Amino acid sequence: MKSKKPNLLRSLGLGLGVLVVLVVYAYGFQVTKVDLKETRSERRQEQLIRIVRALAQPEFFTYDKVEFEVSLPVMIPCPQEGFAPPEPDKNGPYLIMTPACADPREVATIEGYNFEPFSKGPLNFMPAGSDVKLQLGTVETDESGHFSTQVRLSNRPSDEVQEIRAITRQNVGAPKLTRTAIDTWNKIVETVFLALLATTIGTALAIPLSFFAARNLMKDVTSTMISASLSILFLPVGLYIGVKTAAAASLLSEFLTDNTLLMVASLIIAPILVWQGSRIALPQREIAKPSVAVRVARTSLLLILFLVSIVAFYLLSHVALLGGSALGKKLGDFGFLGTFIRDLGDILGMLIVVITALAVAGVFSSIAGRLGILIGQKSKFAGRVIQVVLATTAGALLFLLIAFALNWLYQFRNYQALYLYASLIGALLGLFLGIRTDVKATLPTGMVIYYVSRTIFNALRSIEALIMAIVFVVWVGIGPFAGSLALSLHTIAALAKLYSEQVESIMAGPIEAIKATGATRLQTIIYGVIPQIVPPYISFTMYRWDINVRMSTIIGFAGGGGIGFLLQQNINLLHYRAASAQMVAIAVVVAIMDYISSVLRERIV
Repeated sequence: MKSKKPNLLRSLGLGLGVLVVLVVYAYGFQVTKVDLKETRSERRQEQLIRIVRALAQPEFFTYDKVEFEVSLPVMIPCPQEGFAPPEPDKNGPYLIMTPACADPREVATIEGYNFEPFSKGPLNFMPAGSDVKLQLGTVETDESGHFSTQVRLSNRPSDEVQEIRAITRQNVGAPKLTRTAIDTWNKIVETVFLALLATTIGTALAIPLSFFAARNLMKDVTSTMISASLSILFLPVGLYIGVKTAAAASLLSEFLTDNTLLMVASLIIAPILVWQGSRIALPQREIAKPSVAVRVARTSLLLILFLVSIVAFYLLSHVALLGGSALGKKLGDFGFLGTFIRDLGDILGMLIVVITALAVAGVFSSIAGRLGILIGQKSKFAGRVIQVVLATTAGALLFLLIAFALNWLYQFRNYQALYLYASLIGALLGLFLGIRTDVKATLPTGMVIYYVSRTIFNALRSIEALIMAIVFVVWVGIGPFAGSLALSLHTIAALAKLYSEQVESIMAGPIEAIKATGATRLQTIIYGVIPQIVPPYISFTMYRWDINVRMSTIIGFAGGGGIGFLLQQNINLLHYRAASAQMVAIAVVVAIMDYISSVLRERIV
């Protein structure tokens, strides 16, 4: 008896599960409006067959055509004495109408003989004394050059002899590419390079950002309340000093550009100096744990190398702008190379300020964290007072910055009150945390950064690239540039997730061994993390290029350039043969990309 009850319950549970599945799918049919009656509609079946046949005949090649006209004299209406058309020459193509004459709007059968096999063309009625062509229908010959069709005669009565004329077209000469094929080739090339640029930009930004979204790297990052508060307070200061540093480096580079010899020498010496200096400041092996003096010296050297790099980048930007403009004028048909170099110089010049500001802000934040550790070592009472003051100030500043961002987005009318209330709320929250948190207690700041990074990446990845393309089209205009920017943003979010998950799956042994030598966090990442992630990073990047090629065909529907724009136009105009040519091109490119990426992964990874 005991064994039957579980079996009965299991059977009831299984039956209930099947019932639930049936209800779910039944509701799914209702929501998706499944209507099988429409599939049996003759009109829809005819349309489907017509579209499928058109898609099966991509418009890649065409021929020069020669038209052949064959006329048949007719009388509409029939005269009283009757009408007998002249005997046709049966050695060539000819027409026969049954009956030989008829009343207006009467149905007659037109037959053609000795025409070119498998030829098509219109069947026209030619009124007497007029050049007007009234199409009665179309003709399509079989393998013997014969056709037979029923037409309704035109309502154009006349006492004179009129004509029915069949016009067929015959292919002559060798096949040649259609306009559709040429446009498809141009757009598919645009699509491939659009995806390449998007992948390059996205990869360059996703690699550094992925480290912030890796749990195993961020979980060990902790700081005291004093250190976290100082980091928040020093962050805007670092951004400001970074902008001023970039401005000073720009002035120094302008001084060097006045002397061509000095500028060339600087561009040659700077990379050598940075390379050799970085090897000294970031040694691969440590014999013993470095002292404080050694760490200070290395940090100072890194700062000097950083300033040298900024100046060198400004010089490089200046050379690229001038050299690219000059080459663009001299290279003729290859002037796009000069334009590319000039644009790279322009992009580099714009990024230097941003990169410098972020780098200096990071340095200031790191210094603030170390300063917080030293302050926390003071007496408990003094440390508590300093912590409360700093936490209150940092909270007010943080919420004030958030209020600035919200006001920029929503443009509140009473924004002064918003700033005041935000500062008060932040100060009270900081005061509360400063009082409740122990001076020597550590906060999981790394995990906070981890969750914020993950949230941002998830939000960006959830927005379809098609929507991003619409936004960028408004900014930069319709074309492939908008598509590249949209795919770049989506690529950053997608690759940052894949990269960070790869970082989380690396072996912990090498990292622990490097940390045991007293290496800094930067040294740990360079020598313990990067060697383990290079092969999968290459694999993910190539796969993302493949994805971007496919996605770029979709963003063209929103004006993002690429072959999708052409595909949308042809579908809207019901040019299915042209649309088929674009779909074939997309399939071929995706297949080639898949093959190339698999070969490269096999050789590199």
